[in-house]
Order: sequence, then C-alpha cells, then structure tokens
Amino acid sequence: MSSTVADLVVIGGGPAGVSAALRARELGATVALVERGRLGGTCTNDGCVPTRALAKAARLVRDANQFADYGLIGEAPSVDLKALLDRTRAIVDAVHGKKDLRAHLEWAGVQLRAGSGPARFADPGTLTLAGGGTVQGRSFLICAGGHARRLPLPGAELALTHSDVWTLETLPRSLVVVGGAATGCQLASVFAAFGTKVTLLEMGPTLVANEDAAVGRAVTDALAGRGIDIVTGIGGIDRIERGEDGAGRLRLIWKDAEGGLHPVGADQVVMAVGWPGNTEALGLDAAGVEVERGYIRVDDRFRTSAPNIWAAGDITGRMMLVQSATVEARLAADSAIMGDCGDAAQAHTIVPHGGFTDPEYGSVGLTEAAARAAYDDRIAVATVDYADLDRAVVDGHTTGFCKLIVARDSAQLLGAHVVGEQAVEVVQLVAAGMAAGMRVEQLADVELAYPTFTSIVGLCARRLARELGAVPVSPQWRNLGPGLTEWERRG
Repeated sequence: MSSTVADLVVIGGGPAGVSAALRARELGATVALVERGRLGGTCTNDGCVPTRALAKAARLVRDANQFADYGLIGEAPSVDLKALLDRTRAIVDAVHGKKDLRAHLEWAGVQLRAGSGPARFADPGTLTLAGGGTVQGRSFLICAGGHARRLPLPGAELALTHSDVWTLETLPRSLVVVGGAATGCQLASVFAAFGTKVTLLEMGPTLVANEDAAVGRAVTDALAGRGIDIVTGIGGIDRIERGEDGAGRLRLIWKDAEGGLHPVGADQVVMAVGWPGNTEALGLDAAGVEVERGYIRVDDRFRTSAPNIWAAGDITGRMMLVQSATVEARLAADSAIMGDCGDAAQAHTIVPHGGFTDPEYGSVGLTEAAARAAYDDRIAVATVDYADLDRAVVDGHTTGFCKLIVARDSAQLLGAHVVGEQAVEVVQLVAAGMAAGMRVEQLADVELAYPTFTSIVGLCARRLARELGAVPVSPQWRNLGPGLTEWERRG
C-alpha cells in the first residue's frame, strides 16, 4: 500500500482542482491531486462540452430552415442520434487530447493519483483511496464537484438526468423535462430542434428564474414559439410510471398548486432539478468539515470549518460555473499556501454567463430588480431590440434584446442582460467594461465593428449616455426620443 505526502492535497480533477494544483505548484508547494475517475470533471466529460456539441447540432438543423431564404437548395436534415452522440464523444476526446491534463500536471510536478476510486478522509490530515494507499497533506483543497439530483418519488429510477442523455440510442419522439433552469431549458431547446415533442415543467413562476425578469419572459416566449409545451408554477411531481400501452412509454404525473394530478405521456423523462455537492463519500465528519444543505460551508477565503482544509467550485454551492470554479480554486490555493494575505476572495459580482438555448441568453452583474433594491431606484435602464441591428437582419435572427443597467450618480455599469444570437459572446464585452470600471459613456465611445451582434452594446450604451447627459443634446431633440442619431435603427 503506497503513501503520498504533499504540502497541498487537491481532491478532484475538474477545472477547479486542476487550476488549484497548478497554482499551488506555481507558488512552489508540493502538490498531490486525487481524482476518482477521468480527469476533466463534469464540464468536460458530460456537462458543458458535450451539451455545447448538441447545441451546435441544433443550430445546424435550425439554420437549414433558412436555406430557401438564401437561394440554397437542400432538404431539411434528419437527426441520427447515435451518430450525433458518437460525434459528441469524439469531441470530448478531442478536448481531452487538446488539454492533455495528465501530461501537463505531471510536467508541472503534481503527484497524480487519477482513477484511484473514491477518496475518504481518515482524519484531518489523511485520505484513504478506494484503489489502495493513502495520501497525507499539510493542507487539503476539496474540489470534488457535484452531481445531478434525483427526486425521492415513486418511479424516479425511470427518469434520466443530463448525464444519462449520452446513453440514448434513438431520438425520443416525445420528452418531458422537469426543471426550467439552465440545464433543463438547454435540453428542451435542443431536443425540440431535433423534432422531439417536448414538455417543460417548472415549479417556479418563470423559466431561468435566477436571471433578469426580462430574460425569463423572453426565453419562455421563444421556447413556446418553437412548440415546447411549458407549464410553470407546478406543485411538484407525484410519480413516474410505465405507460399502459406496452410500447415502453412513460407516464409522469405532476401536481398543480392545489394538489390536482395531471398525467403527461412521453418516451423519456429527464430530471434537471438541482446540483448538490459530492459530499457524501468523502468522510467529512472525520475531517471536521461542516456541510450545509448539501454543500461544504466555506468563508470568504474558501476555508472550511477545519483549519487546514479549503473547498472550491461546485461543492461549495456558491457559483456553479467553470469560470467561477477556476477563480475560486486559485484563490483557495493562495490562501492554503501563503496564508490569509491580500484581498478577500471576490464575491462573484462580475461573472458573465448564460445558456445555449435558441435564442441564447447571457447575463452579467445585477438584475434590474436587484439594482433597484440596492440603489433605491437611482438607476438608468435602456433596452435595444435585436431588430435594430443590421447584422440581425442580414442573418435573419432578429429575436432578442440587450438591456444595460447603470447607476445614475456615477454612470457605472451595474449589469447587462442579452437574449438573442451570440448573446453569451455579446455580454462578455460588458463584463470587461465592468471589470475595468468603465462609465457608460466610455463604453458608448468604443468603436465596435460593423455589422456585428456585439454592436448592440454600443447602441444601448449611447442611449444611456444621452439620457444621463453625458452627450450634449438639445431639449428639442431629446423630446423626439432615443436612437434617432444611430446608424443602426428601425424606421
């Protein structure tokens, strides 16, 4: 039985764990990284990367519907799901090959224990590995990620999670998706594009409820316009059972707010109802690490209740995104190696993110409701529709909008919310401006390329700059309304 000893032991080989291990080596610490399975984490293996591959296929199907509009002759494609999933797995392998994480970590001097099975704390300074051996460390950083939640209800075993989608062999004719957050909406959008009849159920009053209210309304309207049956405000799921037709179909029974039962039949059911941390198998009690609501509790420097153990990424339940996990992990590694020095860990106020639905949505910063609550309505808001963009007209994708929110007193950017083509790319420009502390008139002066979808940010910023008086405008002209001096506008 072999034993490994290191200054820092990192548990988990996803984006957070790899980033932490490399940062700790950069600081000169000896590092061991323990991964129970394949390096890369959920994101690479069965999350962001393969889901984005499905979204790419869905876009190709959608764009084929425009062939005739552009003088192209060709039949609408049909979907060979097996071939698509084979391609998806090949893309995952290509991303692994590009990263070559094992070689990179070993080149950096990280002691790697990958494929060793689950690790478990024997005490605050020792991990035991299911594959044999122990790992001892002065400090530990837990980056073990999370997993899809399964609801405790009769027939739950009949449902899929997003991780099970890759095992499908044929395209379902009908699908029920439970959960209207990012994962559920993306899967519903993709399968609807493939021709599957989709029903989307959500307990909250709107889809993507954590986003700006305008984003939730726009995504709901767009998905409904693509033929998805959307039911919000349900009371819960009563059960899932085999259908009575003997054809292998399922029947899901959902409850309304008054407790009434409603059946819906489908070939498959996908649960997208949460993402708890992978805390159960780690033996956290033996290490003195406290767990709250399924996640490891950490302070502002990502230290747990155990003085020598930190945690970062999905397992903390804070901001479960790759870009946030990598930042958290590097900050946690700094704290573990150098002590509590420097600024406190960031509060995730500038995190561009979004979903690859059709249309896409992207957001950064405060929602309008949060901004009004924080600034006592001392904010200015402008919204420009995609239909104002020449690029949107050229490409035939005029659905969507860009909303900018600024503080009236300082003209500082507080948030941006975009729905439409390339929305996740567009919102990153605003995120960069926010990180640089730009005033809205500075963003308005950036000479953005034409014709692009990103130029909608300039239209929106210039509208706000005029409203706030940063651009001289005569009273008579101001009364005529916004946007009249713009090259890109609707008549």
